[in-house]
Amino acid sequence: MSHDASRPLHPDTQVIHAGQHPEPVTGAVMPPIFTSSTYAQRSPGEHTGFEYSRSHNPTRYALERMVAKLEGSTIDEKDDPSCGGFAFASGLAAMDCVCQLLSAGDHVVCMDDVYGGSNRQLQRVKARSQGLNNTFVDMTDPARFAAAMTPKTALVWVETPTNPTLKLIDLAAIAKIAKAKNANCLLACDNTFATPLNQRPLDHGFDIAHHSGTKYLSGHSDAVNGLLVTGDLELARKIRFHQNAIGAVLGPFDSYLVLRGIKTLALRMARHGESALKIAQWLEQHQGVERVVYPGLPSHPQHALAKKQMAPSYGAGLRPAGPGNFGGMITFYIEGGLDEARRFLESVQLFTLAESLGGVESLIEHPAIMTHASVPPDMRRDLGISDTLIRLSVGIEHVDDLIADLERGFKAAHGGMTTASASPARVRGNAANPPSLSNIRPAHQTSTPAIPPILSL
Repeated sequence: MSHDASRPLHPDTQVIHAGQHPEPVTGAVMPPIFTSSTYAQRSPGEHTGFEYSRSHNPTRYALERMVAKLEGSTIDEKDDPSCGGFAFASGLAAMDCVCQLLSAGDHVVCMDDVYGGSNRQLQRVKARSQGLNNTFVDMTDPARFAAAMTPKTALVWVETPTNPTLKLIDLAAIAKIAKAKNANCLLACDNTFATPLNQRPLDHGFDIAHHSGTKYLSGHSDAVNGLLVTGDLELARKIRFHQNAIGAVLGPFDSYLVLRGIKTLALRMARHGESALKIAQWLEQHQGVERVVYPGLPSHPQHALAKKQMAPSYGAGLRPAGPGNFGGMITFYIEGGLDEARRFLESVQLFTLAESLGGVESLIEHPAIMTHASVPPDMRRDLGISDTLIRLSVGIEHVDDLIADLERGFKAAHGGMTTASASPARVRGNAANPPSLSNIRPAHQTSTPAIPPILSL
C-alpha cells in the first residue's frame, strides 16, 4: 500500500491497509494463502527471498506487517520483510521467544497480576529450564518496581490492563525507571486486552509489544496465535533468528484468518468498549454486586491513567473512532460466595462459560477455577482472585440482551435481587472514600476448591 506519508492514516483505515500490497502476480486484493512449504531456487543459494516457510511465508509476512504498523513500528519493509512484526503459534509461544533472548540465570521482573499461563511459564518452566530468576511485583507502585529492579535485570514483563483484576501500569514511568537501572534491559508489554487501537507500548518507551492474537486481533475465536512487535531493527533481527531457530511459527491458514479478523478490529473495539461501559455502569448499580472493576468507570482507582494512556496518537492527533478506549473486559465481585458465583455462571445463556476472550461472542469465566488455576493459591489470594471474582468478555451482541442475560444470572444466584441505587460503599471514588488500588480487592476472601489436576499443570 502506498499513500501520502505526510498525512498519517487514521487507525480505522490502517486496519484495512497497513503493510498490505496487492499480490504481484495476479493483483489479488486480499493476500493469498501460500501453503507451499518450500520455494524453487534459480541456482544454489539464489532465491526470491523465500526458501522455506518456517523462515519465510508471504501470508504470514502480510499479517506481521499489519500488526507492526498498528503498534507503531517505524522499521521499513526494505530493512525487514515484516517491519518488526512476528507471528507465532500462540501467545505463550511468542512469550517463549522473548525469554529465549535471555541468558541462563538472568533476572526477570514481572507484574504480579498477569495471565495465569504467563505466570506458569516463568515460574514452572523458565525458572527450571533456563534458570531465570523471577521477581513478581505490583508495578502499580513505581517505588516497589524500582526496588525490585537490579543492574542485572534483563527483562521486565508487564500487562496493562492486567488479567484478571484490570489494574493499570504507567508504561512511561516503568520504562524510565527500568532504563535508568539498566539501559540494556528489555521491556515487554502484553497488550492483548487493550489492542493497538487503544494503547501502543512502543510509544511509551517499551521495546516489545506482545499479543495473544487469539483474542481481539483475530476476534472470532477460531485461530490460536501470538504476535511480537518491535521498532528496534537490531532487536528485530534477534527475534527473527529465534523465531526461525525455535520454529513455533504461525501457519498460513491461521495467518490469513487473523489478518481477516483485523480488518474489522476498529469496528469491533468500538462496540466492545461502548457495551462494556454500559454494562459496567449497570453492574455498579446492582444489589447483587459487591464491586465492579473497569478502567472506564470513574470509580476505578486509575481512571485518570486510563484516560491518558489508553488513547494512543497515530500522528496529527488521530484517535480511533468511537468510545471504545477502555476495552471490552470487566471484572466484578458477586455478593455471596462460591455457591452464588457458581449459580450465576451456570444460569447465563448469552454469555458462554468458557476461557479466552476478545471474540464477537460474549464470554464469562471464573478466574480462580479456570484461567488462573495454575497461579499458586497464596498468590491468587493476595491478588484478590477470590471465589467471588467473575470476568466478563463483552462481545458485540446488543447490550440490552446482554444486560438481561446477566440479570437472569443474578436472579438465579440471589433469588430475585435486582438493580438498585448503589451505596457509597459499592461505588468507589466519592469524597468520603476516594479511589485506591486496595479497593480492587473484595472485602473478604474465600477458599477456592481443589484445582483439577489438568488445570494445575
